[in-house]
Amino acid sequence: MMTTLSKAPAIHPPPDQFESVMDIARRPPLTFVSGQGSWLTDAEGRTYLDFVQGWAVNCLGHSPTLLADALAAQARRLINCSPAFYNEPMVRLSSRLARASGLHHVFLANSGAEANEGAIKLARKFGARQRNGAFEIITMEHGFHGRTLATMSASGKSGWEQLFEPKVPGFVKVPLNDLAAIEAAITPRTVAVMLEPIQGEAGVFEADLPFLRGLRALTRERGILLILDEIQTGIGRTGSLFCFEHAGTTPDIMTLGKGLGGGVPLAALLAHRDASSFEHGDQGGTFNGNPLMAAAGLAVIDEIMKPGFLARVAEAGDYLTRSLQALARRHGAGAIRGRGLLLALDLKRNIAARAVDLARARGLLINGPRPDTIRFMPSLTVTNEEIDRMCVILDSVLADLTLA
Repeated sequence: MMTTLSKAPAIHPPPDQFESVMDIARRPPLTFVSGQGSWLTDAEGRTYLDFVQGWAVNCLGHSPTLLADALAAQARRLINCSPAFYNEPMVRLSSRLARASGLHHVFLANSGAEANEGAIKLARKFGARQRNGAFEIITMEHGFHGRTLATMSASGKSGWEQLFEPKVPGFVKVPLNDLAAIEAAITPRTVAVMLEPIQGEAGVFEADLPFLRGLRALTRERGILLILDEIQTGIGRTGSLFCFEHAGTTPDIMTLGKGLGGGVPLAALLAHRDASSFEHGDQGGTFNGNPLMAAAGLAVIDEIMKPGFLARVAEAGDYLTRSLQALARRHGAGAIRGRGLLLALDLKRNIAARAVDLARARGLLINGPRPDTIRFMPSLTVTNEEIDRMCVILDSVLADLTLA
């Protein structure tokens, strides 16, 4: 018989064993010790079906053998020789990304925020050299680009308006999918427009494909750059290697992260040669382009580019969408948003936090980016059986919360 709970399990203050870990997030008092594919195991031996995967980081699931083998092999050869020199994995990964994207120059970084910071710097350098010192970047309301001061300033995340003031100036916010608002915001100070093709952190809201095509035409007409933040949408997440491919157009600058490393810290800043304005000394980083992480990226790209892989991601995305639609009908929820394996369920009630906690107690990890929204970011290798298992658990959770 299904157990009815009036509220989700409480999250208590962390035990003393966690005291040394800086308290920067609301973490449940459990420790994960191993993972394989779509499953995680904690220190007590409990297993969890993971539909978060490090916020779309583990694109091939937890601890895939091919990634572990690539890291081990590269670690025995060369871990780091300084970014002052070329290394073989750096060159090979940069070449693969350039060819696949249609862009020309690649700067490998450690995190999405660092890649986005580089994109902002690159745009401002372009403005200094090509647009009489233009420096302003138009970004989207509710967008999310990272947690450095500049990327927080570029973001439109609610609640950040007064955090860590003063912010970095030069960012103008407009609504997503409002081409007229962008056109009205362009001034001689404008150097670029920057956005996510799908706003993940905001709750999975898509930039419409006609809007993206119109934006590409507008930025070209006005001589400003189009920057796409594909940290969460890139590397197969939406059923194509890059999300911009769905619109049939190409940005001037693109950033990648999360899935690019398959779980290790790896990101990339890509630019068309016409937008690639950095001079020696403008950009760098101690660990950037190190062979160990680049080898991981190569293993990920090789796997995702195998025949049939992306088609299977699209099929899994369709299956997950249909499964969530059935759940939504059964529980009076709203629309399913997103594309591929980056999806969200509109709960129509502010019960997401309770649903996340109750699901975890029943062995399912999901994410609630908004009070009324659950986000799903399973591995790109998720099976239909795992999707079915997720839906069984979530069905019980939503039923209990409806009765509570």
